[in-house]
Amino acid sequence: MTEPLLRRGADLEYETVDAADGLEKAVLLNDDHGAPTFAIRRFVLEPGAEVPKHTNDVEHEQYVLAGEYTVGLEDEEYEVEAGDSLLIPAGTVHWYRNESDRPGAFICAVPNGDDEIELLE
Repeated sequence: MTEPLLRRGADLEYETVDAADGLEKAVLLNDDHGAPTFAIRRFVLEPGAEVPKHTNDVEHEQYVLAGEYTVGLEDEEYEVEAGDSLLIPAGTVHWYRNESDRPGAFICAVPNGDDEIELLE
């Protein structure tokens, strides 16, 4: 049986994401914390940061927490802001770009387990 758990935001540790300069990630919950199905992560996209075109083997559900930035999905680009949400199906080409002067932040939920990332640029 899974036990309840509270993780404090002050206890999160952010790490740089290798695929992009200016992108940091903190794992909020995943199977290491007893979450049986999904991993929830928080990303910060610094001003001027770009994440190259890539695909993932697993779906992504995202919720924009702060800032305004561009998300590319296949052949379209969208300006997103706090309160917006996205569904990125497995295998979808996507990318991010923050041209604003403020950091963007989003929550991303993915299924637990392996996720192969393929950079396309």
